[in-house]
Amino acid sequence: MEIKYKKIKDFQEKELQDLFLSVEWDSGNYPEKLKMAIKNSHRVYSAFDNGKLVGLINALSDGVMTVYFHYLLVRPEYQGQGIGKKLVELMLDEYGDFARKAVIAYDTEIEFYKKCGFEVGEDKSAMFVTYLKT
Repeated sequence: MEIKYKKIKDFQEKELQDLFLSVEWDSGNYPEKLKMAIKNSHRVYSAFDNGKLVGLINALSDGVMTVYFHYLLVRPEYQGQGIGKKLVELMLDEYGDFARKAVIAYDTEIEFYKKCGFEVGEDKSAMFVTYLKT
């Protein structure tokens, strides 16, 4: 297995859908919207194994001071091999001089992000309004 990393935003709906559904993310049920969301991201890095999309991270940013890493996902059968960490490193390098680099992590992901250099904002809470109309 040789993982190749690419800085691209143009994906087929099916490959995005397969990746997102492999980690049971509801976004995979909206492949057209997902493709557009990825294309409209400020930056996207992806991981491929022999042409198969196995991981992805995207950034939403003002382009100057703040970047938010929104999606980070790796197919379950590829997890634990350093792919997610490498994707985060690529983004941190890309946005190295930005004042704020942010991620909203689920409780089960906090230790992973700490290993990547993030710190928990003790006085902060993530807040959401989620509504997706089909």
